[in-house]
Formats: sequence, structure tokens, C-alpha cells
Amino acid sequence: MNILSLITFIPVAGALVILCLPKEAEKPIQITALIASGLSFVFSLFVLYAFDRTTPLMQFTERFSWIPSMDIQYALGVDGLSFPLVLLTTFVTVLAIIGSFGIKERIKEYFFWFLILEAGMIGVFEAQDLVLFYVFWEITLVPMYFLIGIWGGPKKEFAAIKFFLYTLSGSVFMLLAILAVYFNTNPHTFYLPDLMAANANWSPRFQILVFLGFYFGFAIKIPAFPFHTWLPLAHVEAPTAVSVILAAVLLKMGVYGLMRISYGMLPLGFHWFLKPLIVIATINIVYGALCAMAQTDMKKMVAYSSVNHMGYCLLGIAGVTATGFQGAVMQMITHGIITGSLFLLVGVIYDRAHTRDISAFGGLAVRVPVYAALMFLACFASLGLPGLAGFISEFFCFLGSFQAWKIYAAISVLGVLATAAFFLRMMEKVFLGPFNNKWAGLSDINARELCSILPLTVMTVALGIYPKWALDIMNTTLVHMANMFK
Repeated sequence: MNILSLITFIPVAGALVILCLPKEAEKPIQITALIASGLSFVFSLFVLYAFDRTTPLMQFTERFSWIPSMDIQYALGVDGLSFPLVLLTTFVTVLAIIGSFGIKERIKEYFFWFLILEAGMIGVFEAQDLVLFYVFWEITLVPMYFLIGIWGGPKKEFAAIKFFLYTLSGSVFMLLAILAVYFNTNPHTFYLPDLMAANANWSPRFQILVFLGFYFGFAIKIPAFPFHTWLPLAHVEAPTAVSVILAAVLLKMGVYGLMRISYGMLPLGFHWFLKPLIVIATINIVYGALCAMAQTDMKKMVAYSSVNHMGYCLLGIAGVTATGFQGAVMQMITHGIITGSLFLLVGVIYDRAHTRDISAFGGLAVRVPVYAALMFLACFASLGLPGLAGFISEFFCFLGSFQAWKIYAAISVLGVLATAAFFLRMMEKVFLGPFNNKWAGLSDINARELCSILPLTVMTVALGIYPKWALDIMNTTLVHMANMFK
């Protein structure tokens, strides 16, 4: 059974079924989307059960010729780097679709694009051919453009166009880099394992130029400074569930590409770029946290915190150690879970109050205690409190990078302090102090919202208390990657 293809294309099948349903059939459309994403998640759990944690090799591989004249192949596979991200994607998408049941306009188109987006994201993490990787990468662009541009906020068109142009600009450089490695490999191939084996024949200058081509594409998606400016606007204007997917999965595509392709295929270019990479990581961490501290809009604050948290991923990668790599991948997973729940929680209060202004509230904990408890836990996890998911990943990133980059790691600690400051400030202004009677009619979180948020909360606590089960999945692959070029 080609289980990776099933995980990838069941959402596409669901999207096609939705196209056949009348637009008035709102419940069937919602249920179809939930079933399609749910089945994809269930099959990913089958892979989790059968996944061999003792080998760094690709597993569940599928490979056959797609376009023989150019040796383009349909090749899929997962290992300890990619499979945790596939699992994260299928898990978070199910919850985001539940969170989308509040969408009331153009439901048919919304869920169609959402399922196509899921297929594209999963395909990026599974693809073993660079053309296939690029196709899946570009597939994610169109659904996001429409999901922001149609269902977004007041500046949705501008946000969608900015997202589209930024990402497309990076994709052009990536395409040039893909063509360069194809024509400089004999025999010509796009198959990633063969390209990794052929890189010994590439000159340092060639690897540096190709690395830069890939880096522009990946850095915009991460987003790494100074390519981060599209992210806060896209988050603020996007519907809540789209913000969840954007933060939880889409940003991880850039970090994944940096580890899988830039490091795995272009070691000389990667090592040449290490000093700029650690500088960019430090800027992301400190500058992202300071920008978040300056925000009065809760959603924009969480968006800038993503810039900060992606900096930890870059910090871990720059250490080029197994511990640093584990920290980077773990940070991708934990950030996806924690920030996904933060965006859902911000959406809950916005649906009721129609404002996200931090200073507009006050004392809400007495009025909405369940909501307040969930928000407190998510904020504490995001600022790295021990015992919750955010701590172990940040700790590994610092530990893995400290030996090679002591000064930069020390400076980056300032980002942790700033993150704690802006989350504590938000919690104090919104939930503590005297109650603002303007919100006397505010209702606590409902059952549908709990269904989308509670699983993320459970995972936040579970990974904080017992991260070993997640680290075991990725450990063998990442140790092998860290030792590849030593």
C-alpha cells in the first residue's frame, strides 16, 4: 500500500467531492472536509506505529518515473526529519478545519482550498525529487492567496498580494538553483539522494551560488530577517484557522528546506553561510521579540513571536550538532502546537468582542475562567516555561549552538527575556486587574472551540513532561545528518 500517497492525496479527493456538492449543503461540505483531513491524519498514525526509529534511511518510499525524458520522478519518502512534520501537518489541519466551522460565507470554496493547501504542505515534506518538491511548494501558494484574499480582514487583498509576491520571488531563485544542480550533475537528475551523492563533484563556488538561490526561497518562507515583513500583515488579515496553518506548518517548510536541501545537498555552501546564518538567527530572536513587545494587537503580537521562535530553529541549525538539529526540529513541532493554539485562542476572543486590542480588556479571568486558563498555559509554553513543550526545544537549540557560537547564544537569551515580558504584559492587561464591565456579557469558550484547542493543549503538556517519544522519532536521522560532513 502506498501509504504516503494516501496521506497526501486523500485531502485532494475530499476537495473534489466538495466541488461536486451544492454550495447550499453547508453541513455535508464541512463533514467532507473533516473526514478527508481526519483520514489523512489516521493514515499518518499508521506510519507512526510502523516507523523504524533505529534507521536514518528513508522509509515507506514510493518511486516511479513521472517524466522520463528529463528523469523527473514521482518519489516520496519520510525519515526522522520529515515525518514529524507530516504528522504535525495532518494533526493541526484537522483541528484547523474544526475551528473553521464558524466560517459563514463561500463555505464550498473555503474548504476546497483548505484541503488543497493540506495536500501541498504534506507533499513538500515527503518529496524526494526536486521538481516534485517544487510543484508541491508552489501548490501551497495559490490556496493561501485565496484563503487570505477572500476570507481575510479589511486589508486582505494587500496582505494576499504581498504574501504571493514575496513567496513567488523566492520561488524564482529556487527554480534557478534546481536547474543549476540538474545541468551540473552527470547523468542529469532531480532525484535528491542522487544529488546528495554527486555534490562531491561540485566546486565550492558553484555550491555557494546554488545555496544562495535556495536560501532566498527558504528564508522568505521561514521568515528570516530581513524577509519577514510579509508575515505580520498576513497573520493579522488571515482568518483564524488560516493563521493557525500559516504559523504551525507553512513557516516550517522553509526550515525543513534549509535542513534537507541546503545542508544535505550543498555542505560547502552551507558552511560558507554559517556566520551570516547565526547573525540572522540572533536578529530574528531578539528583534522579533522586541517587535512583539511593541504591539497592542494580540494577533500581531503572536505573529511577531513567530519571527522570534523561528530564530531558535536557525540558532539550532547553525550549531551543526545533533543536539542543535534536534532542538530545531523539536522547535518546529512545539511552535506549531503552541502558536496554533494561541491563534485559535485569539480568534475566540475576537469572535466575541470584535477587537484584539490588549488595552481594551481587563480582568477577564473572572468572566471567562476556562478560556483564561487555556490562554495562560499557551502563553507560558510559548515563553519557554519548564514542564511545557516550548522549554525543551529552546533548551536544545541553545545547547546545540553554544559551543560554536557562545556570544551569539548569550545575546539570544535576551529574546527569551523579551518574550516573557510581552506575554506577561498581555496576560496582566487582558485577564488580571479590575474587571471591565463593558465585557459583562462575554461568554466562555464553547464546545466546538474546545474541540479545536484542547488537543493542542494536551500535546503542549505531554511534550513538556515527556519529550522522549518525539525525540526518539527524529534522533537517529538527525545524528546521522550532523555527522554527514565531519
